Amino acid sequence: MNPEEVARLIRAGLPGAEVRVQSQDQTHFEARIVAEQFAGLGRLARHQLIYRALGERVGREIHALTIEALAPTEAGG
Repeated sequence: MNPEEVARLIRAGLPGAEVRVQSQDQTHFEARIVAEQFAGLGRLARHQLIYRALGERVGREIHALTIEALAPTEAGG
């Protein structure tokens, strides 16, 4: 997996999301996701939406994922 593939999967699961993914080693990733779908949800529910989008790749091709999940009103300018 590479950051672009991870971002594509997240965007497919969260249409309209603004997604930025980085990785130094192609197995440990950092993602910043701004999505309307996160509005009114707690941290756990937000992460569940992201993990659902990535499916079985988490724990396999994606060994670790650091997530910053924000609703648009929380993202600022």
